[in-house]
Amino acid sequence: MANSIKEQKDILKKLNINALNPMQEKAISVISETTNTILLSPTGTGKTLAFLLPIIKILDSKCSDIQALILVPSRELAIQIEQVARNMGSGFKVNAVYGGRPMSKDKIEIKHVPAILIGTPGRIADHFSNDRFSKKNIKTLILDEFDKSLEVGFELEMMEIINQLPHVNKRVLTSATHNIEIPGFVRLNNPTTVNYLKEKTGSSLEIKTVRLSNNNKLQALLDLIEYLGDQTGIVFCNVRESIDQVSRFLDKNNINHSCFSGGMEQKDRERSLIKFRNGTNQILIATDLASRGIDIPELKFIIHYEMSRTLEEFTHRNGRVGRIDAKGTAYVMKFENKDLPEFVNNAKVVNISKKSVRKPQFWETLFISGGRKDKISKGDIAGLFFKQGKITKDQLGTIELKQDCAFVAVPKSIADELIDKLNNTRLKKKKVRVRIL
Repeated sequence: MANSIKEQKDILKKLNINALNPMQEKAISVISETTNTILLSPTGTGKTLAFLLPIIKILDSKCSDIQALILVPSRELAIQIEQVARNMGSGFKVNAVYGGRPMSKDKIEIKHVPAILIGTPGRIADHFSNDRFSKKNIKTLILDEFDKSLEVGFELEMMEIINQLPHVNKRVLTSATHNIEIPGFVRLNNPTTVNYLKEKTGSSLEIKTVRLSNNNKLQALLDLIEYLGDQTGIVFCNVRESIDQVSRFLDKNNINHSCFSGGMEQKDRERSLIKFRNGTNQILIATDLASRGIDIPELKFIIHYEMSRTLEEFTHRNGRVGRIDAKGTAYVMKFENKDLPEFVNNAKVVNISKKSVRKPQFWETLFISGGRKDKISKGDIAGLFFKQGKITKDQLGTIELKQDCAFVAVPKSIADELIDKLNNTRLKKKKVRVRIL
């Protein structure tokens, strides 16, 4: 199962983490010593690492079955946890399965059974009902962002799954929200709660109001984005139609951006996030699906283009900025004749008459038609760009390696030149296509 089982200090070194934060240290201690744990901590504080480290420690390297199951409410969260687990280099196989991609991909990946399986409840329930792997050694169950799973209607699937896991002896439930009602089928008896939702951190979130004197909300948004200059942030909308409207307007005004909503195909959602993460696009226009459970960089701002309907949604959106040891600003767009909800208080009014100069787009994202299944590594890709592409280290941006493809950020100014040099060349034993994403 595992080629070389690594200790926690080796894993942290591989992740370039010098020290765990207090929440992680406390959570690891409690999860290691107790049967049932509830972990409450804000978005972006490192809950994934907090439960993965103690789980990996109790895995049996001689067992060839799935030993830990992680249920999540969204595809993006499944992908994020899988990436974190793989980056840890623990020596144990990890796979994520989720709706929105061909079942054939799942079958191929889990043919060689992972020690840790991550998935959305609907897809996991499908695998369970078709007996595609043994469940007898699943002894650890993680319900990550559990409240969100209930909110999006996964209760029946989760009940079906948990009822087929008689040998579970360790349960961990995580959330970034208070007052979760836990159904009896979870069997979370006498849990120990690690609650860091009220802990003071080094974060600093400012909430500011942008007053709209006329009905041209799109122009006001453009003015605000230009005022913010080259900062990275999210524009939150409530519905897909608003995202489409904002996107068309920003396109007309040459503002590079990505879109993200539940109505998009899974492949398009993943690629939008890739271009946002690697700096090709500095603006993400999104629904509340992006307020938690996705892997994105630290942000300088968010904009409530359309106001959250509830305090909980407002809190989760704002959780994307002003995280630990970081400063950020949440901008609320408000018409003069409309009152804000009571949960928006002490917001300063910002004057956006001055504008910063937005620099031209620097990065472009290249697609490569080869991935992990072709035995290709990030080092192989970097070598190709250095040797045959003849670029410098400063010209090689973020590399994201997937099962069957890869994405590389390069300066926009040399993207076409690199395609001419690298398209239809060999990477390992595979002839790969290279194109702009």
